[in-house]
Amino acid sequence: MADPGVGRGLFAARLTASLMPLNSTMIAVAVPSIAHQFHHSSATVTQALVATYLIAAIALQSPGGKLGDRIGHWRVFALGQGAIGLGAVLGFLAPSLAVLATSRILMATGGALVVPATVALLRVELPPEQRGRAFGSFGATMAFAAALGPILGGVLVDAFGWEAVFLANVPVLAVSAILAASVQHVRTPSGTAAFDWPGSALLTAGLVLVVLGAQQKNADAWPLLAVGAVLLCGFGWWEGRAGDPVVAFDLFRSLPFTAGTLLIGLQNLVMYALLFELPLVLENRFDLKARETGQLLIFLMVAMVLLSLVAGRLTDRLGPRPLAVTGSAVCLAGILVMLRSDLHHSGDVRLPLALLGVGLGLSGPAAQTASLSAIDAARSGMAAGVSSTMRYLGGVAGIALLGRLVDLHGSRAEVLHEHHTVVAVFTGVLVVGLACALALPGPAARATSTPVEQVPVSPEA
Repeated sequence: MADPGVGRGLFAARLTASLMPLNSTMIAVAVPSIAHQFHHSSATVTQALVATYLIAAIALQSPGGKLGDRIGHWRVFALGQGAIGLGAVLGFLAPSLAVLATSRILMATGGALVVPATVALLRVELPPEQRGRAFGSFGATMAFAAALGPILGGVLVDAFGWEAVFLANVPVLAVSAILAASVQHVRTPSGTAAFDWPGSALLTAGLVLVVLGAQQKNADAWPLLAVGAVLLCGFGWWEGRAGDPVVAFDLFRSLPFTAGTLLIGLQNLVMYALLFELPLVLENRFDLKARETGQLLIFLMVAMVLLSLVAGRLTDRLGPRPLAVTGSAVCLAGILVMLRSDLHHSGDVRLPLALLGVGLGLSGPAAQTASLSAIDAARSGMAAGVSSTMRYLGGVAGIALLGRLVDLHGSRAEVLHEHHTVVAVFTGVLVVGLACALALPGPAARATSTPVEQVPVSPEA
């Protein structure tokens, strides 16, 4: 990196990006207090503040990434910082649940700008031999933030009230803005066609309806899913004709990009579904409280964070495939151990969760490095947006699949049977993930592309 300020800027980008998973999980512990203050049920507050955040985050990732290709990733990063900050202040001052929901949508919009911009900047600003380490650090930071959210949220709510969950974003954003201030704004050369607003609108509306439909368990789901599917088909038709599409489908002609992106989505499907399913199973069988369940789930999170840091460096040395295959195989071993367990003791989940954490930590940086390095730097924002969208869609698909496979409210024997059914499905998902890992580049095919020359842009441009 020629500019020493870029190193500080990339740290600032990772710091700001970590606010997205942090805010996603930190809000959970504030829901009861918010429900009490605004006289709504916890279910209503959860839909207003959690579901809307997730939907906005999913729907806006790809347009956010494409915008970075058009006007520069540092500029989009700054816009995202502003949106998160505005949403945080609005949430702190919110006089009603409607205003609070608006603040959450603003924060999710900012996150949907920041996360693809950060991933693209790691791709564009760093040479190939440093990307694995950077993506490993990025993955560890995001996982740590997600795990820290409920703990930090509990401390803040108990000490200062639910408003502190929103205000806590402000000092982080201030530090990040100071660190990134020395970075020269740059813009990669882009096409002259107008930004693809119709494609962005079709994609956003289609994803919103599909995600809403996936969250329904009754007949109301099918109209939402059907209309969403029609809009997404319309999006595909339009993108083939757009001058500068928000998602160019020729990205998927690259086997490393497709396999790496799909691997990330499939592993997220399993991880997020288990994070929702296991607490219910453990409560049913052993009457575990949330704190005790959290102490078991920490085996997955700690292993994933630590191995992400190691895997990034190894990916730079060995190439993506060895790490992705090893990690996918360890994930599969963990889920098979869980499948064979009859859960006689709550501690029976420690080993499979630790194995899953190790596997996810090993394979995640490798998949991210392979998928982003396979795409030319001028389209890194688009690629990062698609990858981030798949990551979140994997989580939504896992939770939706869980809702359709199990009830988890029967007898202990019935719940155990349902748990084994879910884990058997996850086994199949991870087998497909292993096949994707095998399609990634090996040691002899490490990323050799270099960032395209960037054009400095004056502040007035």
